[in-house]
Amino acid sequence: MTMGSTATYLKKRGELETYFDRTAAEAWAKLTSDAPVSGIRATVRAGRDAMRAKLLSWLPRDMTGQTLLDAGCGAGQLAVAAAQRGANVIAIDLSATLVDLARARAADTDFAGSIDFRVGDAFDPGLDQVDHIAAMDSVIHYRAGDMADILAALAVRARRQIVFTFAPRTPALAAMHAAGKLFPRADRSPAIQPVSPAALSQRLAEHPGLDGWQVGRTERIKSGFYISQAMEMTAP
Repeated sequence: MTMGSTATYLKKRGELETYFDRTAAEAWAKLTSDAPVSGIRATVRAGRDAMRAKLLSWLPRDMTGQTLLDAGCGAGQLAVAAAQRGANVIAIDLSATLVDLARARAADTDFAGSIDFRVGDAFDPGLDQVDHIAAMDSVIHYRAGDMADILAALAVRARRQIVFTFAPRTPALAAMHAAGKLFPRADRSPAIQPVSPAALSQRLAEHPGLDGWQVGRTERIKSGFYISQAMEMTAP
């Protein structure tokens, strides 16, 4: 499957690029920094920090000589942490604003590996195969079927492992979505799609592009308005 040719993917890609590059660039830069935040944003920051730590705990502690694609790298925290373990990281994001921010922050950090920051799409045919792929909160805007297609497309590039997150379907998350509709539009990110973990696991198990791949560990992180679930897939 060629992700760039699907209407759903192209539509979402455009929405995400506009949101992170223009609408919320300043707010996102603050959220991913050490600057004081309050209320909802504080819970989201704490949740994202916990989720990043969880995904990193599933990657090898020593990544010397290994390669990682950080798909939707955002402000670059996961990419930097992996490079500090010795990984050679390709960190890619649709948002030029966030990639510039990530590159600037990483410039003052020492790490044993390397980071190649790029603006673009994780499905760029010019990208090489890697050992690991991390996709933190970057496929949460897609329904289960589309998400399975996206992960199958990513799996073509991964030799060992994919770790990613999705929004689990829960009553609390449904209520937050309803409440979110009351917020000014400029303060809202593109809609996420709650997905049943069991339904997603089944989709992944049945997808022809994921033959031999196994769903491994999964864990939910909840921090106020941040609810996300990590999942691991291992290569055959």
